[in-house]
Amino acid sequence: MDQLLLVFITVAEKKNFSRAAEELHMTQPAVSQYIQTLERTIGSRLLDRTNKYVRLNKAGEIVYHHAKEMVGLYTKMQNLVDDLTNKASGELAIGASYSFGEYVLPHIIAYLREHYPLIKPAITIGNTKEIERLVVNRQLDVGVVEGEFQHEKLTFEPFAEDEMYVVASIDHRLARKKVMKFSELEVETWIVREKGSGTREATEKMFQLFEETPVQLMEFGSTQIIKESVEAGLGVSLFSKWAIRKEVTAGSLSVLRMKGTPIKRKFSLVTTTDPFQPKAVEVFMSLLRKDFAEAVPEVKI
Repeated sequence: MDQLLLVFITVAEKKNFSRAAEELHMTQPAVSQYIQTLERTIGSRLLDRTNKYVRLNKAGEIVYHHAKEMVGLYTKMQNLVDDLTNKASGELAIGASYSFGEYVLPHIIAYLREHYPLIKPAITIGNTKEIERLVVNRQLDVGVVEGEFQHEKLTFEPFAEDEMYVVASIDHRLARKKVMKFSELEVETWIVREKGSGTREATEKMFQLFEETPVQLMEFGSTQIIKESVEAGLGVSLFSKWAIRKEVTAGSLSVLRMKGTPIKRKFSLVTTTDPFQPKAVEVFMSLLRKDFAEAVPEVKI
């Protein structure tokens, strides 16, 4: 059954029998035979076929979703058995939300590769909700997100603290003020991340903390675009210290100093509630728990 599912997943993702056959090092007739066998086993057609494309129908979408999870479980089972006698090795699918993934994770991966060269990390970056979904569906082995959340199928383990600062253009009217009140920013345009982002959650908690609700919000789905927008004078925003260290050092962004900041939050590991984890996952998690300070350079704002 695992080979049937693997062939089906490949056809669904490649949307073409020939490309799937090439990917699997099989003949096209063999691929077609596997699909027909799976459809007979399931008792339903799974793909809509024309001369131009192959795509999932409703039944195919259901099978694809569960097939991905089943193949992931099978692979994890094999890895766990292999781990009993071998050193930590093989592929490690890591997901991370944007602030951690873009500005902290590269240092972690460099440290991991130096000490565990047999582990081959593959990185996926998304907002917190996306990473949670991929871990639940077993498309990721482990995730790292900002903030603290709850999910019945996931385990969250805080391992490090993040500091967040309100940032403006260097030409902003308050950029050189030594100490200010948050209420002075109520009239400003706040540039924020999308719903589902850990940074958006932290921003909304900050508004609640200071009991201020900005009148104008602009929502962007990228930390880099928000930084560029703030630098251009479009508004102010809340950033992790990791995301702004280079710009603050270079003098292209200004941190607005006020009581109650920096805003603090946790970086958390995200895994399924399975009692067993592959050795590569255990190594990665142990690294973050014990060697985070050694692997990642100190940042002061």
